[in-house]
Amino acid sequence: METMNDETPRPTDQTAPADQAGTAADQPVEDRVNNRSQKPTSDAFKRFMGSNWAPTETTPVLPDASAPFAARRRKALSEQFEGERLVIPAGALKVRSNDTDYRFRAHSAFAHLTGLGVDHEPDATLVLEPVDHGAGDHGGHHEATLYFRPMAGRDSEEFYSNARTGEFWIGTRPTLGGLQARTGVRTADLSELEVAVTKNAGAVEIGGVRIRLLRGSDLDVEALVDTSRINTGVDLEFSDGLDAQLTEFLSELRLVKDGWEIEELRGSVAATIAGFEDIVRVLPAARGHERGERIVEGAFFSRARLEGNDLGYDTIAASGNNATVLHWIRNNGEVRSGDLILVDAGVEADSLYTADITRTLPVDGMFSPIQRTIYQAVLEAADAAFAAVKPGLRFRDIHTTAMQVLAERLHEWGLLPVSVDEALSPEGQQHRRWMPHGTSHHLGLDVHDCAQAKRELYLDAEIVPGMVFTIEPGLYFKNEDLAVPEEYRGIGVRIEDDIYVTDEGAENLSAALPRTPDDVEAWMARLLG
Repeated sequence: METMNDETPRPTDQTAPADQAGTAADQPVEDRVNNRSQKPTSDAFKRFMGSNWAPTETTPVLPDASAPFAARRRKALSEQFEGERLVIPAGALKVRSNDTDYRFRAHSAFAHLTGLGVDHEPDATLVLEPVDHGAGDHGGHHEATLYFRPMAGRDSEEFYSNARTGEFWIGTRPTLGGLQARTGVRTADLSELEVAVTKNAGAVEIGGVRIRLLRGSDLDVEALVDTSRINTGVDLEFSDGLDAQLTEFLSELRLVKDGWEIEELRGSVAATIAGFEDIVRVLPAARGHERGERIVEGAFFSRARLEGNDLGYDTIAASGNNATVLHWIRNNGEVRSGDLILVDAGVEADSLYTADITRTLPVDGMFSPIQRTIYQAVLEAADAAFAAVKPGLRFRDIHTTAMQVLAERLHEWGLLPVSVDEALSPEGQQHRRWMPHGTSHHLGLDVHDCAQAKRELYLDAEIVPGMVFTIEPGLYFKNEDLAVPEEYRGIGVRIEDDIYVTDEGAENLSAALPRTPDDVEAWMARLLG
């Protein structure tokens, strides 16, 4: 991969001029990545490079379907923090190695408030500026502005010399007008951000404007805000508390999904189901390969990139005893005949909403008797939890319902050292040896969505229509587990589905992916021909 940036130009000759000899130690370390480059710097080149380009296409830009939904979310945020300046960065590029970056993904809160998925720039920042009560956007108390780096002209050096922002390197970028038309949010050049964030900032008691910042996304914006606070005498520890409250609210704002979000999740689920079909088709190639799990992982990744933006999270492709490792993402193991393979995977849509589905599949297409017994117990726990879901149920009760079933099955198999009631008591919990994780988590822009919400609005909350979460019980019997008979060892089973709470009850968004042992076997036989 070729890389060039817009730091100080390097000499174009293979050998440095004599008068530069002995100056290597004076070259900044961060500039030395350019030593391999032979970037032309002549005025003649610059004139020629900036000429004879066709005009940029000016196709009319239409509003995104997400725009009216994002506007309602911004208004809800405005209602919560009237009179305060709110700063929500998309985030910066993250270095993977040396001068190569990871693919950019915006912070989920930024995506939620703008409706933007993949087609916008790193370093963008949304600022909600307080205005008079009710005089803001859509009758709120703020005016929102999106600050970002617009596309440079083809007559500029940035066009061809900047590997992070130049069109020659990364392709076209949005214009200010284009992004405003898409989002319905006024836009401004990123160069204006510092003034927008720091103007008249300070302690409220002396007439300043209080700033709340979404932290953990962009260190440069954090430094800008913190410096402003220091310079205006604002207490940093107190401000950290304000920022935490903003983060908390932005997370809680996603607890209930709107209609647009539900449709995005449906699309993610459909693409994920197609990815599981791809997995089944490559199992013959994976079987017996020393890194067969990578074949499975690669098949799903291809589908994620084909139909979505990326993976919603690193795929777990865990065969045999690896399936008993809850977050097995090395995926470097063999896929052996006679084993089960547990695949936990999700496609992230271009809107950044992700599915999260797990199926445990027999590598040869047929469950053994003990595999089927364990699988059926996990399925019964999942079905019982799903049947209980309805508005008014507490979120924690989903887990309780699933655990009741698993504890009963473990007792029937003679594996529990105590009674079911004792195991289920807070003082017991012996059954959790084989299922130590939770049964459910919220799902949306993050695979573990709404993670900064208050406990009383998450685990202790009543379920309401519009919530989307997983149900994913499992049983994991490790090879080295001497508390179970040998025939159980090396078997890990998890079944995970994505659940949408409706007015009447719940809908399993991923129900089209076979779940029962018979259906799984028939589905695999059909796909394998």
